[in-house]
Amino acid sequence: MTRPIRSATRTGVRGAWVYASGMSIPVAIDDLAAATGEYGWAYLLTVRDDLRPHIVAVSPMWDDEQLVMTVGRGTARNASARSSISLCYPPMDDGGYSLIVDGEAMVEGETTVRFAPQGAVLHRPALDGVTGSATGCGNDCEPVGPPGG
Repeated sequence: MTRPIRSATRTGVRGAWVYASGMSIPVAIDDLAAATGEYGWAYLLTVRDDLRPHIVAVSPMWDDEQLVMTVGRGTARNASARSSISLCYPPMDDGGYSLIVDGEAMVEGETTVRFAPQGAVLHRPALDGVTGSATGCGNDCEPVGPPGG
């Protein structure tokens, strides 16, 4: 979907351009390490045995192409039982984007989770006048990485 560009400013992840229409240029998956570094910390979302969400704050660090984080035993147990997990880096500024990263967990020892990212999206509520994004989301969200990836 192409939108007319009236003005643009640099904000958010890796100086992504945010246009007056509220859309942004996606961050390449290769830039995910730099993008997460700009945010610093994230919420780790796992699922408990009773299928309720379990959310904790973590400080993931990159090790090659995986994120590694120290967690509690309950979080590690959740990630071991249900390895599809997500990280949500909250927006740095009012009106900014959250960076949501989905992937697979591998648990090492009792309290270490290795996370292999499989997809990511920049997400925020739609600005006034924006009726949806290129992803079909009703909000203002953009995939991180190449189209179809």
